[in-house]
Formats: sequence, structure tokens, C-alpha cells
Amino acid sequence: QVQLVESGGGVVQPGGSLRLSCTASGTIFKFNNMGWYRQPPGKQRELVAAITQDGNIDYADSVKGRFTISTGDMKNMVYLQTNSLKPEDTAVYYCSANQFGVDYWGKGTLVTVSS
Repeated sequence: QVQLVESGGGVVQPGGSLRLSCTASGTIFKFNNMGWYRQPPGKQRELVAAITQDGNIDYADSVKGRFTISTGDMKNMVYLQTNSLKPEDTAVYYCSANQFGVDYWGKGTLVTVSS
């Protein structure tokens, strides 16, 4: 089993920044990919950014140029640097990782962008 724990969420003013972190623990061999999703209030969960084991990165169009995904040296951590935050970025942000075809999810961290 794999456990994912997110941290770094909070309340920030428009234009501000937050760095989200996700730590994976448990039985880890090698993740095929890791990523961040978000679920705005009253909306469906959507992909924000993902990174494969080969280093290929994909971003949602709405966050390109503002958000950056990266992994730690030990490959059991994934980060999301969020800059120039907008009120529409308000959501619960979830970390996800895939290993041997199984998707694992964290419980989420809330990001609120408000003046």
C-alpha cells in the first residue's frame, strides 16, 4: 500500500504564491507518474499538472506559465509551485501517484485565493 499526504495549502491573496508538497510512503518501487489534481467548489476534479518517470510534464491550460510541478531527489515527493494565484484557483488540491497500474490519492489540501 502507498499513502500520500499533501501539505502547504492555505489562504492567499490574488497574485500570491503557495508551494504544495506531497509525500509518499509505504511500499514504493517506482511510480509511473505523479501529479496534482484539484476540485473547485461544486465542480468536478480536474488535472492540474503531471510528471512521468521519464520527466515528461503536462499542465492544464489554465495554469501554464503560473504553476510548476517537480519531484524530490528520492522520487517519493512531488511539489507544485503555484504563482500568480487567481480566485478561480480556489480548490482542494489532491496528490496522485500511479504504481503498477494502481492510482493512489491523498486526502487533499485546501487552497483559497481571496482578498
